[in-house]
This record gives sequence, C-alpha cells and structure tokens, in this order.
Amino acid sequence: MIRTITATEYVMPLREGGSLPAIVAGDDDGTYVVKFRGAGQGTRALIAELVSGELARILGLPVPEVVFAELDPRMAKTEPDPEIQDLLRKSEGLNLALDYLPGSITFDPIVPLPLEGRARLASSIVWFDAFVTNVDRTPKNTNLLVWHRKLWMIDHGATLIFHHQWDGFREQSRKPFARIADHVLLPWADELREVDEELTARLTPDAIAAVIELIPDTWLHDEPLFATVDEYRAAYREYLMLRLQAPREWLEEAVRARTLRV
Repeated sequence: MIRTITATEYVMPLREGGSLPAIVAGDDDGTYVVKFRGAGQGTRALIAELVSGELARILGLPVPEVVFAELDPRMAKTEPDPEIQDLLRKSEGLNLALDYLPGSITFDPIVPLPLEGRARLASSIVWFDAFVTNVDRTPKNTNLLVWHRKLWMIDHGATLIFHHQWDGFREQSRKPFARIADHVLLPWADELREVDEELTARLTPDAIAAVIELIPDTWLHDEPLFATVDEYRAAYREYLMLRLQAPREWLEEAVRARTLRV
C-alpha cells in the first residue's frame, strides 16, 4: 500500500536532473523529493519510478519510501521562477515522491562500499538494474546515496525503457541489456549467479501484479496500442513475467560484462 501525502510547500528545486524534481514539505510533516507529472517524460517516468521502486522493495533492496503526492497548482503563485511556475501548473493532481534523506552524500565509486556483505548487495543491485533496464547507475551518474553508512538506491525514472516504444514489447522482454557493462557496482558484483535464483523466486506473478495495480488509472492514458486501462496493466505484467523466464540472457550479459571488467 502506497501512502498519499499533500505537498504543502515547495522548498527548493533539485537541478541535477533534467526534469526538475524538487524537495517539498508534506502535510504529514515529512520532507520528500517529488517527481512531477508535468515534466518532460510525463507519467511514464513516474510509472517507472513507482514500479521499479516497489519491485526493489520486494527484493529487499534499499530504497526510500515511495509515496503519492497531491499537488495544488496554486503553489505556483509563490514561485518567482517562470519555469518552475509552469511545471507546477502542469503537475496538478497526483505526482510521485520519495522520502528525502537529509545529510546523505552521493556514492563515490573510488571509496569502498561502506558495509559488510557488499558483494551480495552489489550483485543484487546489478541483477535488479539489468532486469528493469536501468540506464542511470553509472560512474558518471551513480544514483546511489550513502546515508547513515548505508547504501540507498534512488532515481528509477529511466528504467523500463521498453515502455517508451511499446511495439514489439514481448520481443524486447527477452533481450539482454548491453548497458549493464557501464554499471558503477559491477566490479563488486561477483555473486550474480548466486543471487539470481533467490531474487527471481521473490518476484512471483502475484507480487508483480500487486505492484502494477498500484499505478493510478490516470497515468495509463497515452498509449494507443491499448484500448483499456486493464490491457495497459496486463502488458506491463506480461513484459515483466516474460523477462523473468529462463533462460535470462540479460543475466548472462551481466556476467559476461563483469568478466570483461575485472
């Protein structure tokens, strides 16, 4: 179950990303990083953030809490920046937010992973990112934070790249993910085969279906290939289940990439 908060104050933009996420205060006295539906990639980036974040949680991986964030466009009136004003007006309604981790620092691949069992964690994250086709966990853009001496995975809006071009999605589901060779944690990921069976077993059909059901109906509106919201959801479920079927060429690609990297 995903909580829903109402954004009460726009605190500051986070200009590292092209979609202008921002830190906002919520009506529960919490602080969140909001990803806006009015940004460039629209609701598909929010779907990727939601689905990948919740799949990661099922796998026991370290991700901040994901919440829905209601946004009143009148908040734009208090912002002097015209670009932010426009973004807030376009993002009226339901957006997505992640729990803000104050004082966290960006993971530096030059510094050893700050935890025991790092090979298993690194292998699990690499496995996950190959599964969801995450293009954004590289040395240039790690999308990993260190908070309280623990590694945290953030920013999954660039995962599930297949859903930007749905034609042939069944064939896409079986393809390897060559860009896993650029993964920042690949040097530590020497237990990929060991984690594969455990992680695959956790992603049951029921677990995947439950995550897909979390997607708001209003975010499933922009794909002419599907006549109904139910068809749209079914396609997400089918893609993910097909991707888990053996043989998993994307796993073999990750293993090969690591062999060449070390």
